[in-house]
Amino acid sequence: MDGSGASPLEEMPLGLDEATAEEFSSQSKLLQEFINISSIDKAWTFKPHNGKGSQAMFAISQPNLLANKKRKHILSSHILKESNGSISFQWAPFPIEMTGVSIMVPSPSGSKLLVVRNSENESPTQFEIWGASQVEKEFHVPHSTHGSVYSDGWFEGISWNSNETLIAYVAEEPAPAKPTFSGLGFKKGDSTDKDCSSWKGQGDWEEDWGESYCGKRQPALFVTNINSGEVRGVEGIGKSLSVGQVVWAPSTKGLHHYLVFVGWSSNGRKLGIKYCYNRPCALYAVRAPFHDSEANELHPKGKASEDLCVLNLTQSISSAFFPHFSPDGKFLVFLSAKSSVDSGAHSATESLHRIDWPTGGMLDPSSEIFDVVPVVMCAEDDCFPGLYCSCFLSKPWLSDGYTMILSSFWRSTQVILSVNVLSGNVAQISPTDSIFSWNALTLDGDNIVAVCSSPIDVPQIKYGHLVEGSSTVPAWSWTDISSPISRCSEQVRTLLSSLQFGVMKIPVKGVSENLSKGAGKPFEAIFVSSKSKKNDACVLPLIVVLHGGPHSVSVSSFSKSLAFLSSIGYSLLIVNYRGSLGFGEEALQSLPGKIGSQDVNDVLNAIDHVIDMGLADPSKIAVLGGSHGGFLTTHLIGQEPDKFVAAAVRNPVCNLALMVGTTDIPDWCYVETFGSEGKSLFTEAPSVEHLHLFYSKSPISHLSKVKTPTLFLLGAQDLRVPVSNGLQYARSLKEKGAEVKVIVFPSDIHGIDKPQSDFESFLNIGVWFRKYCK
Repeated sequence: MDGSGASPLEEMPLGLDEATAEEFSSQSKLLQEFINISSIDKAWTFKPHNGKGSQAMFAISQPNLLANKKRKHILSSHILKESNGSISFQWAPFPIEMTGVSIMVPSPSGSKLLVVRNSENESPTQFEIWGASQVEKEFHVPHSTHGSVYSDGWFEGISWNSNETLIAYVAEEPAPAKPTFSGLGFKKGDSTDKDCSSWKGQGDWEEDWGESYCGKRQPALFVTNINSGEVRGVEGIGKSLSVGQVVWAPSTKGLHHYLVFVGWSSNGRKLGIKYCYNRPCALYAVRAPFHDSEANELHPKGKASEDLCVLNLTQSISSAFFPHFSPDGKFLVFLSAKSSVDSGAHSATESLHRIDWPTGGMLDPSSEIFDVVPVVMCAEDDCFPGLYCSCFLSKPWLSDGYTMILSSFWRSTQVILSVNVLSGNVAQISPTDSIFSWNALTLDGDNIVAVCSSPIDVPQIKYGHLVEGSSTVPAWSWTDISSPISRCSEQVRTLLSSLQFGVMKIPVKGVSENLSKGAGKPFEAIFVSSKSKKNDACVLPLIVVLHGGPHSVSVSSFSKSLAFLSSIGYSLLIVNYRGSLGFGEEALQSLPGKIGSQDVNDVLNAIDHVIDMGLADPSKIAVLGGSHGGFLTTHLIGQEPDKFVAAAVRNPVCNLALMVGTTDIPDWCYVETFGSEGKSLFTEAPSVEHLHLFYSKSPISHLSKVKTPTLFLLGAQDLRVPVSNGLQYARSLKEKGAEVKVIVFPSDIHGIDKPQSDFESFLNIGVWFRKYCK
C-alpha cells in the first residue's frame, strides 16, 4: 500500500511530536560524529630484520552502527629515530580491516602472528599462522575438540612457547552429549543432528560464569602443535577448576615443560565473575602434553596420573592472577586481589607479588611468596594510593629484566608506573603534573608507546623515553606523535576546544571518630564546563554523572558519550564518591554497609560544592548513572525529590530484595548491605529480616516521594541487574503518576554496549535532559 500521502505526524515514531523529532534529528547527527571516533584497543612493536627503527602495529575498533558490531582494523607505522634524537612515526596510508578476527597474538620473535576466528555457529574454530607476507598454516578445530577460544580479557590466555612451535590457550570445553529422542521415545547411543527422525533434548542444566558468560561453563587448557595442527587438551586438571591466563614456564633442556595458569574453583555455584575480583583464585603449574623437542609428534598418551598432577603455587594467598615470568625466567610475578577476596568487596586495592622460579625444574608448592607492592591502606596527599590494574602488557619488562611498566588508577586519573620487582620501588613515569589519563600500550625496547586523553581531548599517542643522566631519580620525556587514529570532525574539534575540565577535591562532611583516616580524606569529582565566562543567570545546566560498582572509578579519560553531552550545552560533575577505586583501601572499605547513605551524601556534598562555587544553577540539575550509579540516581531523586529536574538510569539497582534472588552476584547484595559481616551472612535463601534490610537500603523504599521525570534504559539479557529490577521501579513510578520513559534493548546485557543500543541510549539521554533542563 502506498504511504506517500501520509501526514508527517502519522510518520512520527510513537510518542514523538514534531519538535521532539527535530531535537532527535539534530542531536543524532552530532552524536554520530562522536561515535565515529576510533579507539585503540592494543598495540605491538617489532624489530625489523635490517635493525633500523621499529615497526608498530595498532589494533583499532570503530562502531559499525548499520551492522550493530564493532569494526576492527589494523594500522601499521614505522618508528624512526633520527640522529638528533627526534622520533617520527611513518603511518601506512590505510588500515586493514580484520573481519571475523577474535584474537591476534604475535610470537615472541615477532616473525609469526596467530589469528583466531571463533565461529558464531557450530562451525570449527579457525587458527591461522601468518608470516611476513602470507598465511603459512591454517587448521580448523571442531567443536568436538573444544568450543570458542576465550577472548574476554579475563579467562583469556594465549601463549607461544620459546621456540614458537607450540601454542597454549584457553577454550570452552566440549559440551556434554545431550539426550536424543524419537517418535519411539529415548534413543540409546549417539545420533547426528541431521537425523530428521529424532531430536536433541536439553539434558542437565549446568552453571555458567554469569553476566557476559552466558553458556560458558568450563574454560579449559589446550595446546596446539603448529607444525601438525594437532590439538590436545591438557590432562590432570580437575573439573572443579575453571582455568585461564595460561603462560609457558621457562624451559630447561631435557626436562618436561610446564604451563602456569590461573584456576578458579567452582565446586558449588559459579557466582558471576565479570568485574568481580573477589572470586578466590590461585596459580597452578601443570605438565604440558608434549616436549618442545618432540614438537613434530605428540607426547604418548597413557601417562600415570601422578605424573600429571597439578601443583598449587600460591597456597598461602587467597588470590593470584596475571602471571608473568621475568625475561631471564628467574622469577614469576603476579597480581593479587586478596583484599577483595578477604573482605567480599567485588573490587579493591591490589598487591603485586613475586615467586623465585627454580632453575633445576623442581617445582615446590611451598615456595616463598615475596610481597613486592603491598596493599596501600591510607595514602598521604599526592602519594601513591596503591595498585589498581585492569591488565598487564604482554611484554611489560624493561631491558634490566626487573622493571615492569604498567598502568594503574591514581585517584581520578590513570597513570603509568614503573615497578622494580626486586626492591618494590614504585614510580610514576607519566607526567606528575598532568590531570589527563595515561595508558601504556606497548614497549619499544626501553621506550613506551602510550595513549593520553582527557574528558575534552581525544586520545593522543605519546612516545616516552628515559632522559639520559637522570640516574638518581629517573626522568621520562614524552613526545607527541601525530596520528591518523582518533581523528575527529572539524565540528567535534571546535566543540571540544570550547570546553575545560578540572579535578576537584571535595572535603568529607561530618567526619566522626569511627571513620578510618583514609575514609575521612577528601574524595574527588571531575568537573567539565564551558570556557566562556557566564554570568550567574547563564550558568549551564549540570549533569551529575555517577559510576557503577560501587568499587569502580571514573577517570579523566576521553568518553565519546560524555563528550557528546558536554558539547550540547551541559556542565558535567563526575563524582568519585568514597568507595571508588584509586584512593586507598581504607576509603574503599568505608562504603560497604553504608550504601544508600554515605555514597548519597558524598554526591549531595559534591553538588553543593559546585553550587557554592557559583558553577551550577540549583534549579537546573540532572543526574545520570548506571548499575550502582543507577542505584544512587534513584536514591537521590527519592531522598531529595526537589533537587533534580531530570534523571536517566541504565540497568539500575532499585530493589535489593528483588535483586538478591535473581542476580548472578547475590553475595554482592549481602556485602554492600551488611558490610564486613555480609560475606559470612550470605545465603541463597535470605531470611525475612535480611529481605527487610535489603528493601530498606533500596531506592524503592523512597519511591513515594519521587517527582523527577526519569528515563530508564534496560538490557533484557542482563544477568547482573535483571531487567525486572528497573521495570518494577518504573512501573511503580508510573502507577503514582510520575513521568517515566522506558526503553528495553532485547539483546543487550548489563553494559548496553551494542553499538546501536549505546547510540540510542545516549541520544535519548540528550533529548530527555534537553526537554527538562532548558
